[in-house]
Amino acid sequence: MLTLGVYVLFFSAALAVSAFLKQQKHQTAVLVAILVASLYAGIYIVEDLVGVNSMLMTVLKKGAIYALLAVSMNLLNGFTGLFSLGQAGFMLVGAYTYAIFTIENTSRAQVYQYYQGGLVQFTLPTLVAILLAGLAAAFFAFLIGLPVLRLKSDYLAIATLGFAEIIRAVLQYDGLGRITNGSNLLRKFTTFNTALFPFAVSGICIALIALLIHSTYGRSFKAIRDDEVAAEAMGINLFVYKQLAFVISSFFAGIGGALLAMYQTTVQAAAFTSAMTYEILLIVVIGGMGSISGSILASFLFIASSEWWLRFLDNVTYIGTFKVPFFRSGFRMVVFSVIIMVVVLFYRKGIMGDKEFGLKSLMEPRKGGKRRG
Repeated sequence: MLTLGVYVLFFSAALAVSAFLKQQKHQTAVLVAILVASLYAGIYIVEDLVGVNSMLMTVLKKGAIYALLAVSMNLLNGFTGLFSLGQAGFMLVGAYTYAIFTIENTSRAQVYQYYQGGLVQFTLPTLVAILLAGLAAAFFAFLIGLPVLRLKSDYLAIATLGFAEIIRAVLQYDGLGRITNGSNLLRKFTTFNTALFPFAVSGICIALIALLIHSTYGRSFKAIRDDEVAAEAMGINLFVYKQLAFVISSFFAGIGGALLAMYQTTVQAAAFTSAMTYEILLIVVIGGMGSISGSILASFLFIASSEWWLRFLDNVTYIGTFKVPFFRSGFRMVVFSVIIMVVVLFYRKGIMGDKEFGLKSLMEPRKGGKRRG
């Protein structure tokens, strides 16, 4: 545990320094590295105090995974202006790819008991399998994007939603059972206990997305979002950049799917319904379309509210002999839905809108001793 924590701290610090050194003075880069290292040190200490399986750590684990999924969706919907509803499908591809290639060889006969022990008879290292999960999702996105990205608005949303439903059905097809285990659970693959792991992977991925958004490619994505005609007049190849955004977004969705599989410890295609896509989209809207920090903040608030803070509403409660009305199983989601409606009504652009928590000031170089803007 300690070894993993130290490794994550040093790796995260090194990543932060290397990412910001090109644009920042050394002082700022060191400050960022210290902040990142402090965050992971804090997680390690809290985890040691409250326990790995405490509700707080459960929320932090799932929140970190959903933050990556929301930011990857925001890259497409918020920063590029492409309304896609295929997130659950790409998460499913990533989750299955990871699970299939990390099941221990000694457990394959038990997992694939109805399919002669399965077709894949080797196990990949965890990080390699996570990367492969992202690449598999990106590959499907590339193929789907060839015809789909020529559509616009509602048609694109419907087409990507259709893909998510099709891939969910295909992975449950009995004819692919030796690979996917049919409609049965995939289990006994490598998982994580510590919250440091999903925080490290999600943090690295979100940092890469942030750097992409602040690059030339990111400015092209925003130009397409703001005005496709003007973007094309400036020489931006609309289809190529849309395809690029779609593939990159799906790549990180696949990695998020792999992390979700590790968090859940089992994977079944039937669980990756369109409702999962709507959850991620809701987080993006609540946080703010076009805001990375908004998506991160909304992810943790969403998970904490739905999984923890409002749980007491599902319990029958008595005050003396008086039974409190409405407190019963399912009431939590009613209250949660009302809260979401209120947030959307009063924060129509989301909690953060298109603003960031100091991200712009950190990313932009100084001029004459002062930051621009």
